Amino acid sequence: MWKEDVIDLKLARFFEISARVLLSLLITAILMAILAGTLYTFYDLRLVLMSDFHGAFRTILVDILTVMALVEVLRTALAYFSEGRVKVTYIIDTVIVMVLTEVMAFWYREMGWQQLAMVIVLVLSLALVRIIAVRFSPRRAREEF
Repeated sequence: MWKEDVIDLKLARFFEISARVLLSLLITAILMAILAGTLYTFYDLRLVLMSDFHGAFRTILVDILTVMALVEVLRTALAYFSEGRVKVTYIIDTVIVMVLTEVMAFWYREMGWQQLAMVIVLVLSLALVRIIAVRFSPRRAREEF
């Protein structure tokens, strides 16, 4: 029985080290993507002078919201790295930012009321889940005791 516990402990330690190494690589990739997205956003500022303002600002806005979504993904990865678990609120924030990016893109094209209703229901559902996740957080439950 003791030998099985040692093997389980070694496997758990190997998994923990492997996960941290892979997560470090992922964090590096996310940081490079944020840098590239920021540079691309600054590059797209040239569109203000070269094309119509409406299209240029739409492009820049979508670029900025995409970079912000990457920042949310980075927050999620860093939370897992430091706390050993993924916070649901960070994931929901990331999804909300991505959905809002798509909503911004919808503003510039024709769409039916059904699609608009689906987007509204999705955003409201995500907001409700986020409120529930904050209200019933494991950390908050520990603080109440």
